[in-house]
Amino acid sequence: MTASALATSRSTQSTPAGSSASAPLLAVRGLQVDYSHGRRHRGDDSSPAVDGVDLEVRPGSMTAVVGESGSGKSTTANAVIGLLPESARVTAGRIHLGEVSLTDLQASGWHGIRGSQIGYVPQDPGNSLNPLQTIGKSVAEALRIHKRADAKSARAQVIELLAKVGIDRPELRADQFPHELSGGMRQRVLIASAIALRPRLLIADEPTSALDVTVQKQVLDLLDDLRAETGMGILFITHDLAVAGERADEVVVMQAGRVVEAGPAAQVFGAPATDYAARLLADAPALMTKSRRTAVTSASSRPFVSVENLTQVYARSQNQVIGVEEVSFTVDRGTTLGIVGESGSGKTTTGKALTGFLTPQSGHLRVGDFDAANLGQGWSARRHRLDFRRTVQLVHQNPYSALDPKFSIRQTLLEPLRNFGIGSRGSRPELVAQILDRVALPSSFLDRRPRELSGGQLQRVAIARALIAGPELVVFDEAVSALDVTVQAQILALLDDLQKELGLTYVFISHDLAVVRQIADTVAVMSQGHLVESGPTEELFARPQTGYTRTLLDAIPRPVVGA
Repeated sequence: MTASALATSRSTQSTPAGSSASAPLLAVRGLQVDYSHGRRHRGDDSSPAVDGVDLEVRPGSMTAVVGESGSGKSTTANAVIGLLPESARVTAGRIHLGEVSLTDLQASGWHGIRGSQIGYVPQDPGNSLNPLQTIGKSVAEALRIHKRADAKSARAQVIELLAKVGIDRPELRADQFPHELSGGMRQRVLIASAIALRPRLLIADEPTSALDVTVQKQVLDLLDDLRAETGMGILFITHDLAVAGERADEVVVMQAGRVVEAGPAAQVFGAPATDYAARLLADAPALMTKSRRTAVTSASSRPFVSVENLTQVYARSQNQVIGVEEVSFTVDRGTTLGIVGESGSGKTTTGKALTGFLTPQSGHLRVGDFDAANLGQGWSARRHRLDFRRTVQLVHQNPYSALDPKFSIRQTLLEPLRNFGIGSRGSRPELVAQILDRVALPSSFLDRRPRELSGGQLQRVAIARALIAGPELVVFDEAVSALDVTVQAQILALLDDLQKELGLTYVFISHDLAVVRQIADTVAVMSQGHLVESGPTEELFARPQTGYTRTLLDAIPRPVVGA
């Protein structure tokens, strides 16, 4: 059964696709999880991380758990598979997989459950595969541990599994290492490992959040095919409401550790019963029919950013790989250009060239009065390069890795002031306080370390660090892709306000077309290092001129909505 057939089935019948009126495959009743120490310090006024959660997954169906960061989604999933951290414990409730009580299992009992009965697909394939182990050995590990195959037959089963999850040339891929595969391929490898023993239940924790829309669609289609073929149930943890609305049969909405709404996906998305669920849906970019932005026009006749015939070719193992080739575009002062495309399309290479972290092999690149393709070398050009660095700032995707974990927030914000010689020693604390207030963070955060802040708060710090230098151009490289929809909406609104207030110019690189539609005035579509289409945002979304752009737009998840 295809994904579209599943969606049609879901919208026309009251029971989930592939399920019946039989007992649920997974039943969670009154689950409560407390953290005794670590990031949650218990006290008389503390509340459980998960408090009274009820949910079900039926054979062949998908139940999606959605909510903001910290709502208890992943804690619930970890409790189901028995992988809670040492600081957490189940203090109330029951979890049943069929007739088996998972809450009563001792450590030895889990050996027969994990892998064989419950498969698990984590969010980040980059950190979930052994970098020193080939793909084949990683997938075969579960077969060996559970004694389902010897060395010879394991190889054949691994190749069959890799082919099943849609990996091309599986015989070759089995002998490659994780760094030799794309993010989408690595995610498919994790799925192959998770289904190797044909589990009854698959837990997928944010399995597509880092993937571009076309690879995301391929992975979701694969999961749909697997549950239709094998009757496997899926517990799907996600902050992407559009994916949940399009693919899930049942949706469970969590807030502050509790279930605030649950029901058939079409019903929850069509007529949310709570203000919280309605707000989540209102904040989801993929559920908006058009951009919230008003048209911005530049008063200047000369573009602030001008890129002409930008070309960068990489040499890898005696083979040439095109980063970008003959790419040209302009960005008017005070406007936002969104750059979209699949992984490997050249988005990041373009961003590195714009920010001066890469000197292109050919082409012209101007930012204001700077020749960004020729910043000069040596001590004599140091001041020129420093002025450029202050004019052009970069905000990375992951603030956890972009901020020094040993620095307090105060130290993080003071560093660019010292580096660029901005202000006096006595005036800098006031500049730090002002920029923190501008990104809507309290001054009490100044003496905290990054580990003490949430992802959304850290991204605000990263934006503050970029803005405190007084830039004119800010390049955002997947800056909101890992954030839940509410925090994402707050960050996008913040960027919009700052742009209007300070006259900033943005280049916004993203694989999420729905987000780009909300923030960009113009869009450039890239594929395999080439610029294939560009134009005003709403015009491009309404009337794409190339088949590639239409493919990207068609891959945006669209929930099935109805009573």
